[in-house]
Amino acid sequence: MFGLFKKRRDEQPKLNFEAIAVDMHSHVLPGIDDGAQNPQESIELIKTMMSAGIKKIIATPHVMNDYYRNTPESIKSALAVLKAELAEQQIDIPVEASAEYFFDEVFMELVEKNELLPMGKNYILFEFSFVSPPPVFIPTIIKLKDMGYIPILAHPERYPYYTLDQYKNLKQWGCMLQLNTISLTGYYGRETKLCAEELVDNQLVDFISSDMHATRHADAFVRSLEMPYVQRLLAGGYLCNKALL
Repeated sequence: MFGLFKKRRDEQPKLNFEAIAVDMHSHVLPGIDDGAQNPQESIELIKTMMSAGIKKIIATPHVMNDYYRNTPESIKSALAVLKAELAEQQIDIPVEASAEYFFDEVFMELVEKNELLPMGKNYILFEFSFVSPPPVFIPTIIKLKDMGYIPILAHPERYPYYTLDQYKNLKQWGCMLQLNTISLTGYYGRETKLCAEELVDNQLVDFISSDMHATRHADAFVRSLEMPYVQRLLAGGYLCNKALL
């Protein structure tokens, strides 16, 4: 009898990311930024995401002046290479591509020219410097909204100069927030973890994602499922990842 009860407990499914289904921030396109450097590395990262319950991936390579001058054309070309490798290995998962825009003068120019590569129909993912905020950014947020886009700030927990009240204000301007799940493991340090927890406590998080670059991120992504705050997010029912299915 006791063995029967043990078997039933063991058969209970482990927690995974099926509740969000979509990983909408990763660097799995091969060879165009600081993420996967070849299709084989891309496949390794994708297999980890799939094993953790992810059903769709939106790759978001960096677009950053002087470092990663990616364009819609270079991103789509890398996506084609990855899709060919997935087909060759008979791995069945939808993969799309957008970008993670660094908030600099090039990004503002792309907004003005309407030369952005959105995810879904109208979501735009961007990031700030980890050292200091851009001098002016609210007008660009307003411009994006007026153009019909929905701006998403990547990993707000990683900007040490920003306060909770400032994030609340940013959301009032119509900007959504995307948290890196691995931040809640302490991967980026104690202060980042505490900031991530504070954002969760105040229900300011709209999306979660892996921000996966390499196998060390893949391992932390799987390990994040053990974190109580990640479990709270998955059970909360208010995350917007599935809007991107």
